[in-house]
Amino acid sequence: MRKLKLDELNRVSVEEFKGQSKLPVVIVLDSVRSMHNVGSVFRTGDGFAVGHICLCGITAQPPHREIEKTALGATQSVDWSYHADTTEAIAELRDLGYTIIAIEQAENSVMLHEFQPAAHQKYALIFGNEVNGVSEEAMAQIDTCLEIPQFGTKHSFNIVISAGIVLWDFMAKIKLNK
Repeated sequence: MRKLKLDELNRVSVEEFKGQSKLPVVIVLDSVRSMHNVGSVFRTGDGFAVGHICLCGITAQPPHREIEKTALGATQSVDWSYHADTTEAIAELRDLGYTIIAIEQAENSVMLHEFQPAAHQKYALIFGNEVNGVSEEAMAQIDTCLEIPQFGTKHSFNIVISAGIVLWDFMAKIKLNK
């Protein structure tokens, strides 16, 4: 087996990316403190062709070299906006027809593998602060909560790992397993 060279990967340009069909998902970062995590979420969002990223609260915004270290240019391809208040971003997304979903460990959460996203529905996925998770104010506004099953001694995944797992699950269920 031979690894493919970069020029064999047939990646789209930023302009082509902007015009292509997107996963019907907006990522909402609720006061994510690590700029490396922010950049990595941009890169993950690019990889799964998400529609938009909302940076909220204390979440840093591009351009910033610490974000770019891990984004590797994805801040140019993925559309984003900043909202000082996460609840205002959620209200705007709800008005645009998005189903609001927190990725969190909570009472009555739905296990990710048991959730079936509808192909023609739009989703806003909220990922919270590395220490405190999704804020209580945001949790009060959600439609549902998804939880990633875990089997080890730690009580949570890093936000970037969580984003990758959830976005892959949505991509597989919506686009790949039609």
